[in-house]
Amino acid sequence: MEPEVSVSNWSAFIGGWEIFRNPLLCALVAGAVLGFLGVFVVLRRMVFVSAGVTQSAGLGVALAFYLEIHLGLHVDPLLGAAALSLLATLAMSFDSGRTIKLPREALLGLVFALSGGGAVLLGDRISQEAHDIESILFGSAVLVRGFDLVTVLVAGGLIMAIHIWWLRGLVFASFDPDAARVQGLPVSLLDRTLFVSIGIMVGVSARALGSLPVFAFSVLPAAAALLLGVRLPWAFALATLLGALSGVAGYLFAFFYQFPVGGSQTVMSALFAVAAILIQIVRGRPLRLPLPARAGAVTPPT
Repeated sequence: MEPEVSVSNWSAFIGGWEIFRNPLLCALVAGAVLGFLGVFVVLRRMVFVSAGVTQSAGLGVALAFYLEIHLGLHVDPLLGAAALSLLATLAMSFDSGRTIKLPREALLGLVFALSGGGAVLLGDRISQEAHDIESILFGSAVLVRGFDLVTVLVAGGLIMAIHIWWLRGLVFASFDPDAARVQGLPVSLLDRTLFVSIGIMVGVSARALGSLPVFAFSVLPAAAALLLGVRLPWAFALATLLGALSGVAGYLFAFFYQFPVGGSQTVMSALFAVAAILIQIVRGRPLRLPLPARAGAVTPPT
């Protein structure tokens, strides 16, 4: 006899809208902004950066709980997540090859392993908050605090405004930095802006939604959009849309079929990438990410 699956209905969802509104809006905004930033992450081969930053956010939350329980120092977990994410981002954006001769891949692996291991070790020492640590690492955004939602909305809005305003310069500096310098663009500033944007958005989103779905939002929607071979401006738009859909559809699927929210949002993101792969196979197209120059977007800003 097959086990019964508990399925909720729309009337229950609408009746509890006051409860579900915050996590839905948070997933919508975080998914959209991270999907947009994910185009840079995927095309610049920065997936490990995104993974390291999300792990650092989990470590920041665990550290905040540890400081309050064992040392009596109150640090908001959101601040801990944002601070450690930003610190990790700055560390990984540092050109280590010029000073200590450490390959960037090794630095990324160090940050990823140290952050993930540190979060697990601290979690073992704060057993009363173990559920919260697990939620941050794997995602279970059934409820989202109003403060967390406001933080995600404000951070996401500012980041999107800056990136849309500077989009051509960011793209040009990211994919053809030498030509960008010739054109007089502040390549270092634009590069730092991109890294800091990723660090801040990952940090505030991971506190609210969990590191696992945040990592998925920052990679998979963009990968799906780019695999379809659309021009780069359309890739940004499509990745933003798919990221938002991943957050909202994943939450609804978890509600109606009683699955963990973080896992549902992550799988939804992955399904979009799988669908893009299948579409390209059916169309007989090669499965490769387009170079930015071929996408027709790397042109000097005027």
